[in-house]
Amino acid sequence: MSDIIQLLPDSVANQIAAGEVVQRPASAVKELIENAIDSGAGKIQLIIKDAGKSLIQVIDDGCGMSVTDARMCFERHATSKIRKAEDLFAIRTMGFRGEAMASIAAIAQVELKTRRHEDELGTTICVEGSEVIKQEPVSCSAGTSICVKNLFYNIPARRNFLKGNPVELRHIIDEFQRVAFAHPEIFFTFHHDGNEIFHLPQASLKQRIIHIFGSSYNQKLVPVEENTSIIGLRGFVGKPEYAKKTRGEQYFFVNKRFIKDPYLNHAVLNAYDELLPDDSYPLYVLFIDIDPSKIDINVHPTKTEIKYQDEKSIYAIIRSAVKRSLGQYNITPTLDFNQETGFNNMITEKAHEDIIPPAISFNPDFNPFQAEKKQDREISFLRSTGGERQDVSKNWGSLYEIVRNPAQQQQEIELERSNDDSVKKHGEKQLFQLHNRYIISQIKSGFMLIDQQAAHERILYERFLQQQETHQGASQQSLFPQTVSLGAVDFELVKELLPDIQALGFQVREFGKNTFIVEGIPADIGSNISEVEMLEHLIEGFKNNFSLLKLDKRDNLARTLARNAAIKGGVVLSQGEMNNLIDQLFACASPNISLQGKPVIITFTLEELIQKFER
Repeated sequence: MSDIIQLLPDSVANQIAAGEVVQRPASAVKELIENAIDSGAGKIQLIIKDAGKSLIQVIDDGCGMSVTDARMCFERHATSKIRKAEDLFAIRTMGFRGEAMASIAAIAQVELKTRRHEDELGTTICVEGSEVIKQEPVSCSAGTSICVKNLFYNIPARRNFLKGNPVELRHIIDEFQRVAFAHPEIFFTFHHDGNEIFHLPQASLKQRIIHIFGSSYNQKLVPVEENTSIIGLRGFVGKPEYAKKTRGEQYFFVNKRFIKDPYLNHAVLNAYDELLPDDSYPLYVLFIDIDPSKIDINVHPTKTEIKYQDEKSIYAIIRSAVKRSLGQYNITPTLDFNQETGFNNMITEKAHEDIIPPAISFNPDFNPFQAEKKQDREISFLRSTGGERQDVSKNWGSLYEIVRNPAQQQQEIELERSNDDSVKKHGEKQLFQLHNRYIISQIKSGFMLIDQQAAHERILYERFLQQQETHQGASQQSLFPQTVSLGAVDFELVKELLPDIQALGFQVREFGKNTFIVEGIPADIGSNISEVEMLEHLIEGFKNNFSLLKLDKRDNLARTLARNAAIKGGVVLSQGEMNNLIDQLFACASPNISLQGKPVIITFTLEELIQKFER
C-alpha cells in the first residue's frame, strides 16, 4: 500500500488559511487598513464598490516597499515584524503573522502598486489565485495602493454565502470605525460606489468620536483617565441618560487594537450599577495601554481576543475609574472649549471706541391713565374694523339662549341621552381598570384579567404585519417635517428598510448625507412621542431584536413599532376605550399570547373563587 499523507500545495493551503483570515469583504478591509497603518501612513483612503465584492482599494502615503518586499509580501508567513519567538511578546503593530496578503491573493485578483519615498520608480504586481501574473516597474506616488477585485471569484460556494450589499457594507463600516477610533491622528476617507461616507481629518479622540457618530454626541461623553503601574486607561463613556437598547456603541482597545472581551465589558456595566435599567447599554470608547509582555494576542486568527496575566486587577481598575468619572460628572459638569462654539458670537475684532451701544427711544408724553386718550383709541379701533361698541352688560341674557330650546328639541335631546345610556347598559360590558394596568371583564364562568399593554401590543403587531403585506399603512402628516441625523451604520440600515418602513405609514426620505427627513408617522401612533424619537426607537428596537431573536425583517419592524406605540401600564382608560381594546383583541389571530410569549388574558372561574373563600 502506497503512502497517503502528502503536503498540500501552497495555493490550497492559502485558501484554507483564507477561510479563517478572510471571512467576508470586511475582513479584507481590516487587514489592508492595518497594513497601511503599520507602514506609518498619515492619510489612508478606502474605496469600495458593490460592498467590497467587486472592488476593495486601500491607498496610503506610508513608507512603501522595495521590489523584493513587494514580491515577498504575498508569500505565506512573510512578515517584517517577527524575527524570533520572543518578539511575539513585544508586539505593538497591528499585523504580524504574514497571512493576510497571501490569503487575500489566494481568493481574489490583486493589483499592488508601491514606491518608497527615496525611489524614483515603484513596482506593480498582479496576482490571481496565488499566481503572479505580472511584475514590472511603474511610475506612481510614494506609498502603497492595493486593489482587491472579485473577492472569492475562484470559490463560488464561499461567494454565495455572502449576504446582501447593505449587510456587507455595514460590516465594512464597523471595521472601518474601529480602526478610525484607534488612530485619530490619521486622516481617513471612505467612499462607496462614488459616495463619500466618511471624511475624518486628524483630530483628538473626542473630535473623532463626534465626527463618526454625529455632533449630538458632544454632550453625551464623559472623559475617563487612569494611570497605574498595571495599565493606563483613557477614553470616554456615555452619560447614563443616553444609554441605548443595543450594544452597538461599545469599543475596547488594547494597545490600539480592537478587542472583544465580555469580562471587561462587565466591568464597565458594573460601574453603571443602579444608574441604568437591565436592558440598557451605555456608550464607551476605552483604550488600555499595557506592557505587551503581560498579554497574549496570538490566540485568535482575527486577533480580537486577548489573554491577560492579571485579569482581576484590570477589572477593578476599569470599574473604579469609570465609576469615579461618572461621579465627577454628576458633581461638576465640564465645558469642552474644543467643541463648544457658543462663545464665538461674543468675540469681536472691533476697537472699543468703534462699538456703538444700542439706542433707546420713548415718548415722554405717553400716559396710559388718561381716560380721554384711551377712549379715543377704542373709537379709532372700532372705526377701523367697521364695528360699533356694544354694551355687553345689556345683552348678557343672550349668552344663555341655548337653554331656551323649544319643547320638541328638548324632548329629542332627552331621548338621545336615554338611548346612549341604554347602549351602555345593554351593548357594552361594565369594565374595571385595576391599578391602571389591568382590565377586569365579567364573563359567565367568572371574570377575565387582561394586561392592557400586552393586549395593545398584540393588536398593533398584527395590524402592522397586515399593512406591510398590503402596503396600505395609514399616515398622519406632520405639520413641521423633522430631520434625523444618523450614524453611517444606522443610515445604511434605514436605507435598506425604507420600503418596509414606508409601508407602515412612515413618510421618510433621504435628505443629504446621513440624514433623513420625516414628513409623517403612522396614524395608529399617539402624539406622546416626537417623529425623531419614534424613528430612533424603531432603529434601536430593530437592531436589538435582530441580535437576540434573529427575526424576519418585516416581523421585526412590526414587533418593534408595536412595542413602542402601545399604551403603557399606568395609563387611565375610559369605558369606551376599554371596550374597544377588548373587541380588537378578540379579533386578532392570537389574542391570548403576547409578543414575548406570555399570557395576555388570565381567566378566573367562580369555582376557583369559591375555593379561595373556602365555601
